[in-house]
Amino acid sequence: MTPGRPRVLIIDDESGILETLRILLKNNGFEVETAQGGQAGLEALADGAPDIVVTDIRMPGVSGMDILEAAKSQDPDIPVILMTAQASLQSAIQAVNQGAFYYIQKPFSNDEFLALCRRAAEQRQLRAENVNLRQEIRRRDRSRAVKPVGASEKFLEVLRLAEEVAPTESTVLILGESGTGKEVIARYIHELSRRSEGPFFSINCGALPESLLESELFGHVKGSFTGAVRDKEGLFAAARGGTFFLDEIAEMKPSTQVKLLRVLQEREALPVGGTEPIPVDVRVIAATNRDLDDAIRDGSFRTDLYYRLNVITLHLPPLRERREDIPLLCDWFLQRFSEQRGTGPKRLSRSALEALMAYDWPGNVRELENALEHAVVLAQGDTIEVEALPKRILEPKMEPLVSEKPLPTPTLEVIERAYIMWVLQSVGGHKTRAAEILGIDPSTLYRKLARYESESA
Repeated sequence: MTPGRPRVLIIDDESGILETLRILLKNNGFEVETAQGGQAGLEALADGAPDIVVTDIRMPGVSGMDILEAAKSQDPDIPVILMTAQASLQSAIQAVNQGAFYYIQKPFSNDEFLALCRRAAEQRQLRAENVNLRQEIRRRDRSRAVKPVGASEKFLEVLRLAEEVAPTESTVLILGESGTGKEVIARYIHELSRRSEGPFFSINCGALPESLLESELFGHVKGSFTGAVRDKEGLFAAARGGTFFLDEIAEMKPSTQVKLLRVLQEREALPVGGTEPIPVDVRVIAATNRDLDDAIRDGSFRTDLYYRLNVITLHLPPLRERREDIPLLCDWFLQRFSEQRGTGPKRLSRSALEALMAYDWPGNVRELENALEHAVVLAQGDTIEVEALPKRILEPKMEPLVSEKPLPTPTLEVIERAYIMWVLQSVGGHKTRAAEILGIDPSTLYRKLARYESESA
């Protein structure tokens, strides 16, 4: 509803009454549309969404009660004012019971009619504000529940941009290595969007053969290919009013890219084997771990589709570039595993956390999650010791060999020292801040640094 300019649909079979009420309401700040007769009124309702409906009850063919039922089925909160020259207590009660806002008898004064329309507009505005408020509360509650975990500056920058773009209808392209949490960010955007009441669908474009992917995305008609024994609705149609996440978009074949481009440009999808396009009402979020510039150069990705997708771009950093988030992620995963198993949460020993911090995580957050689940299963007691971690995490990273002599395996003390120096460097030498990140007392950090200095002297 436009604040201050409520839109009124007036339905009557008498053109004189329509024109009189149209001028009256227009001169008093309303936007007015008229329809002569009940059938025209139904068509006007189908074409638009008025804020208020004013209709005569007695009309040939389609009556005012029919209009009331149609308006309420389209929008249960819409105020409907019924007019009649032959009022009775019984008909008034029936109208109110069926949801009419007011039942007014002809003839009525201009002031009486204007006051009635203004009250209807106020009620409409209040209900719209209440709905928006409830939706905003639900969005905030859900966003807190699904908010991605992380406190590093690089990650928070991604979250800030996601939160800015979420309320818009803009297409979003999420770039990042495999396992960085691209779908998590896509769901977060959906939950903060105006489409949060709608569905969230996702599909991995590289996981299905081209023919099956097209059928899943756009649907198909019966007989369009072997095995198509009935019409099938595609995910673009099923996701109407919601968000559709297309993961690994760079794996989509060029012929399918053409159909996706039509969806983004024309907001319609053509089912496989079909001739009639289907309207599409969905927000698209796409993601890839590939360099799309390279894909465009080698001809595997369309330039026009790239520009349609690349309206807002989010670059998710790999886990090795946000190591300070590892303890937070560990706590979150361990808590989740505890809830799933119905047991008390396990905690990481200091040496286990140090090993996790020192590892480079080529599989990113997904690999960290799997490693922690592995450790939870193998750990004895409530504390996860370093021995329970997957062996690959404990294997030293070897520099290129300069001789045939094998390099020594670093001790935990060496790993600890490297980690402490890395944290200290990352905070610009600020020892108190480094101690907070390390979870140790500043005096302990000072003693360790003094020992390192004496050992290297």
